[in-house]
Amino acid sequence: QLQFVESGGGLVLPGGSLRLSCAASGGAFADYAIAWFRQAPGKEREGVSCISRNPGITHHTNFVKDRFTISRDNSKNTVFLQMNNLKPEDTAVYLCAAAPSGQCVPEGSFTSWGQGTQVTVSS
Repeated sequence: QLQFVESGGGLVLPGGSLRLSCAASGGAFADYAIAWFRQAPGKEREGVSCISRNPGITHHTNFVKDRFTISRDNSKNTVFLQMNNLKPEDTAVYLCAAAPSGQCVPEGSFTSWGQGTQVTVSS
């Protein structure tokens, strides 16, 4: 079972950037699809970005597709989320999750979850 440690969150001004990291251990990282989700207070968790196993096909919600980039480094068992032009509505806890199928699939198919890292965008 994969385990994750997310890092890179923090407090930034609107328009700023952050790069989140999700370091995995405990399984065959390269075989999994990895996704970033986020959850804001009082709201349901929502998918943000996903990257499949090789060849690493990426997906983004239309709300972030022009601002966020997901990538993975299988040699380091790590997935990244580069977030640019951050907006207050991006404020949330960001979590990474793994799908054993290796494909980007509905949320219910993600079986391993990290604890999350807080991103706050405020002036």
